[in-house]
Amino acid sequence: MKKIWPLTFLAFTVTACVNPSVSSSSSSGVPNGLLPLTPVEGCGVQTIDNQWVCTWTDEFNGDTLNSEHWNVEVNGDGGGNQEAQYYRNENISVSDGTLKITAKKENYLGKQYTSGRINSRYKVNPQFGRVTFRAKMPAGRGTWAAVWMLPLFNRFGQWPNSGEIDILEYVGYDPGKIFSATHTTKFNHTKNNNPSASKVLVDPENQFYEYEMIWLPGEIRMLVEGNPYGTYRYVPQFNQDVPHDDVFPFQEEFYFIINLAIGGSWGGVQGIDALAFPTILEIDYLRLYQWDYANHDLTAPETPSALANSQLENTIHWNRPSDDTWVSHYAIYLDGVKYREAKINQYTFVGLEARSYQVQVEAIDFVGRTSPLSDAITFNFGG
Repeated sequence: MKKIWPLTFLAFTVTACVNPSVSSSSSSGVPNGLLPLTPVEGCGVQTIDNQWVCTWTDEFNGDTLNSEHWNVEVNGDGGGNQEAQYYRNENISVSDGTLKITAKKENYLGKQYTSGRINSRYKVNPQFGRVTFRAKMPAGRGTWAAVWMLPLFNRFGQWPNSGEIDILEYVGYDPGKIFSATHTTKFNHTKNNNPSASKVLVDPENQFYEYEMIWLPGEIRMLVEGNPYGTYRYVPQFNQDVPHDDVFPFQEEFYFIINLAIGGSWGGVQGIDALAFPTILEIDYLRLYQWDYANHDLTAPETPSALANSQLENTIHWNRPSDDTWVSHYAIYLDGVKYREAKINQYTFVGLEARSYQVQVEAIDFVGRTSPLSDAITFNFGG
């Protein structure tokens, strides 16, 4: 939930799995034996478009926070954004079918405000999927509500190198406007260049809206009430100066964070209205859906195209091919022999003998169907 800056970027067009429990069998009729998904018990909407299947949900029923899903953060560290609150368990409640995070004006351990923050780290850790939640925003200048995600493991280094996904942010001094954003090594708020999207809603502080993120390999889409308003897409041709993880490190597992901050580098830009408290961020449900590949991934991907040498040393890139669902990963071939696999449509070679190679790429979808090999290009490894 770092500060964001509206921008349309070269690498992005601005406009999950809890590792679902599926078994596999070679008799399932798909190449890798993946079986159809079964909706998780208790999900309020079991499928979307008969293609996305609910694999995890918290409907926030009962009267306590589900500790199998959530960790409660207790600290006054300021969230890395010079925030004014102290996060406490006492500010988090579940009642009448919703999660409520209440921010209060009260002195506590050196802070003048208290609030709440929860995360799902090591409990619910999506990698791709469709996230939906219904929420009502807090009111008051100085509030900063967010539903967002951080990487489970910082594979590419500490923030922002391993990425951040802001599904929804709302600052009280700009009432009615919602935001989404991403942060990466190359594009983040400390450089005043991270891509973001926004949309004005009618009174989101007094009525619930449904927010969504569709997270795919190489692409993230944001929606509200079913209407798209932001897309973040990796385009290697526009980022030839850096490795893909500097721009789009979102091929790994991430976890959820829900919090209501007070003040800080964005929320507190226009100060804090002490008379606005208490104020509440309210969440009706949070659901995670996975695409039912076994039933709906029926054809092989198209052939990868536009394979080219990149400006980055010892690196190639190519266009992401079409598929009836999505490409899972790629196989890289050197001189006709499979060499390595890549998660995204850029690859940097290391440790090769310094000479020329013929390079081809094959796309593999989520049920194991493969594309034809791409046309070959000549690649010179420089050591």
